[in-house]
Amino acid sequence: MSSLSSFSPPPLTTSSSSTTQQRRSCVRRSFRGGACVSLSSITVSCSTKEPKVVVTRERGKNGKLINALVRHGIDSLELPLIQHMHLPDLDRLTSLLTEATFDWIIITSPEAGKVFLDAWKAAGTPSVRVGVVGSGTASIFDEAVQSSKQYLDMAFAPSKATGKVLALELPKNGNDKCTVLYPASAKASTDIEEGLSGRGFEVTRLNTYTTAPVNHVDQYLLELALSVPVVTVASPSALRVWANLTASRQWDNAVACIGETTASAAKKLGFRNIYHPTSPGLEGWVSSVLEALEVHEQVQKV
Repeated sequence: MSSLSSFSPPPLTTSSSSTTQQRRSCVRRSFRGGACVSLSSITVSCSTKEPKVVVTRERGKNGKLINALVRHGIDSLELPLIQHMHLPDLDRLTSLLTEATFDWIIITSPEAGKVFLDAWKAAGTPSVRVGVVGSGTASIFDEAVQSSKQYLDMAFAPSKATGKVLALELPKNGNDKCTVLYPASAKASTDIEEGLSGRGFEVTRLNTYTTAPVNHVDQYLLELALSVPVVTVASPSALRVWANLTASRQWDNAVACIGETTASAAKKLGFRNIYHPTSPGLEGWVSSVLEALEVHEQVQKV
């Protein structure tokens, strides 16, 4: 098996039917013959196995999941469904970290963590105390903690990895004023600030980024993805894109969600075969994928 087992060529930049046919032929060979083919700007690293899982995060952010699945002998098809875009509050985040101090910084997603770390470094790495929603988010800080432990205190994670539980359990210094900086996606719920404000925290929320559907989904890759047993999703935004893409199809394969929040969104959108770990994180996510594949194989044998 090739060391690169995810097939993820960039979108076509030409509408030429001959190029499309060449690419379709290449895609078929990539899952059957193990060849490596280069078509102008399209380079395909081919595996000898057909993919069993679709990974849908933004391009370049699926590597950890892909590699974890490879260790179980599972190949993936990369089909990014969303893209992240920074918002004006990001500049304000850097300014606040430079000019003010907060009792807590609350981070509830890996993307929010990456955006925060960039702003934190731009602000000169001031001393901060961070609370995260779960281990998946906490892992974003591993490298920064190793190099700047005296300035970056990873001090809290709730007993259950949800925003509501975090808001209930975040430590507060008695009746003293306690300030929280909450940089988040513009699409994140209000559970955090409402829960903390209700307990007497003073919360400053900044919408530092948002998510949007990708500008283009390659139609042939989509056709391949529709036949793959499991689609992985890491956010309600990605789910909504997938729901739109499959609205006119009779698609009923498995959705493996990163956590409970995304799984709840999947249920509301009408998906039926939903799998998710109790606590968000890569290990639990992979276990959910394996469970979904096991059920799929059992159904196929019936």
